[in-house]
Amino acid sequence: MANTIYSINGPVIKLKNTTDFSMLEMVYVGKQQIIGEVISVNRDETTIQVYESTTGLQPGEPVVGTKAPLCATLGPGILSNIFDGIERPLEDMAKAEGGFIGVGSSLPALNTDKKYDVTIRVKVGDVLSGGDIYATCPETALIEHRCMVPPDLSGTVVEAVENGTYTVNDPVVVLEDRNGKRHSLTLCQKWPIRTARPFKERKPIDRPLITGQRIIDTMFPIAKGGTAAIPGGFGTGKTMTQHQLAKWCDADIIVYIGCGERGNEMTQVLEEFSELVDPRTGKALTDRTVLIANTSNMPVAAREASIYTGITLAEYYRDMGYHVAIMADSTSRWAEALREISGRLEEMPAEEGYPAYLPSRLSGFYERAGYMVNLNDTEGSVSIIGAVSPQGSDFSEPVTQNTKRFVRCFWALDKALAYARHYPAINWMNSYSEYVDDLAPYFREKVGEDFLTCRSRISKLLAEESSLMEIVKLIGADVLPDDQKLVLEIAKLIRIGFLQQNAFHKDDTYVPLEKQFQMMKVILYLYDQAMTLVRKNMPVSNVVATGIFEKLGRMKYDVPNDHLDLFEEYYRDIDQQIAASNR
Repeated sequence: MANTIYSINGPVIKLKNTTDFSMLEMVYVGKQQIIGEVISVNRDETTIQVYESTTGLQPGEPVVGTKAPLCATLGPGILSNIFDGIERPLEDMAKAEGGFIGVGSSLPALNTDKKYDVTIRVKVGDVLSGGDIYATCPETALIEHRCMVPPDLSGTVVEAVENGTYTVNDPVVVLEDRNGKRHSLTLCQKWPIRTARPFKERKPIDRPLITGQRIIDTMFPIAKGGTAAIPGGFGTGKTMTQHQLAKWCDADIIVYIGCGERGNEMTQVLEEFSELVDPRTGKALTDRTVLIANTSNMPVAAREASIYTGITLAEYYRDMGYHVAIMADSTSRWAEALREISGRLEEMPAEEGYPAYLPSRLSGFYERAGYMVNLNDTEGSVSIIGAVSPQGSDFSEPVTQNTKRFVRCFWALDKALAYARHYPAINWMNSYSEYVDDLAPYFREKVGEDFLTCRSRISKLLAEESSLMEIVKLIGADVLPDDQKLVLEIAKLIRIGFLQQNAFHKDDTYVPLEKQFQMMKVILYLYDQAMTLVRKNMPVSNVVATGIFEKLGRMKYDVPNDHLDLFEEYYRDIDQQIAASNR
């Protein structure tokens, strides 16, 4: 019998003596019609990776092709939903099957019964091309869904329905292309997940993705349309940092990809996100969030596909003119899925058993970020923040090293800081951002002329403290001259009073850029004033004894985000205490 299973090796299926399938074609495998994808074709053998468990599958069962690649369904109903790695709706499947999802379960990605209030934006006779918006509907309380002509289609509107309520599969517009062929447009479309959606122009990066986290916004900023990696060992706070960014960053839409994470951790994400309130609007945060859950006990092939599904959903909303942030947690588990499938395919392994194409796959993912002018002349962006989980916190392993090649922002989490309860546990000596120069005009214009100067001075003081601590560990702090003792005191104030942040405090969980700037200026003012005393041979201990350092350490709590005028009091206090110490 033609097109039947010859061998089964985990998620890898092989067929013999068939030329009916094409590369990357989506297929249905076995009697249960399990979704798979063709990953290798030659005259004698066809290899398929299967996105579900192959338990119970037998040689001789049929394989049916679809003549189409693996696609994501794009339309209203994506937001507030929870999908697996190949965009199957997990909540709907759980309801349909009583909690446990069986092999071969299949439901439409989007609810086909729900009706949306649709406004038609075109009329008969209008000429449309790829990306043009022909209908809108309120997808959630926060996001308007804009239905767009597929990128590879253009033509003249020959039919259009009236405004009203329609399901995602109802035809609302009919286009006639230049060959006279008619195409019915519904509220949804399909797009191959491994193909980047086209755009008109990639714009230079010139504005930050504001997160409200001081160590990120001030020290290591990420741009809208930028890429960042958060590497860290177990327990250093990768997931919690991404939660904080998802809640507070100024993106319009969040795509959270739980790629190979522990099931209980993903459950916590789902529960927390459902309870969170969007701080900008007061509505539920899930109204602008889509979750892709592919836990560590789910099939590895679906884990490999999950980040492509996530980036495709993000690009779709970017094309509407929204700014999207992707949280990929974690790309190490995705790379492990690549390694497992590569091993079953008997490919030649590269470093640490990972396939030789690991770097190109990573670059292909991160290169889909960017700030774009879309086909419909709107502007949108996709920012990617990927967590990396190096075993034993070893940043020299292949996934971390290759990720560093393709991202421009590196937030290195430190186990020692995490165990010392310093949050976020981002090590300021090992982290970097290459976006600082790109964002310099924005910071000067929107925040303050001296913003980058203050940032540079803060960085220099922290670097100086790091080198001084090597001496202190050997011979103690008492032998240091007073100017170096002052550096240690100020650096301690920067670490505890500025870089450390309390996610559970109403004024410290999110800090606007203006307040971050004012905090830096006050700390540096204290340093400059205290240094004038030191140069007059006054001991630093006199200044420390006044309690001004402790007071500045509390200013992140004592100055509300909407009362920045209170910073003037700190300048007066510093002047008074310095004058008193000078007597």
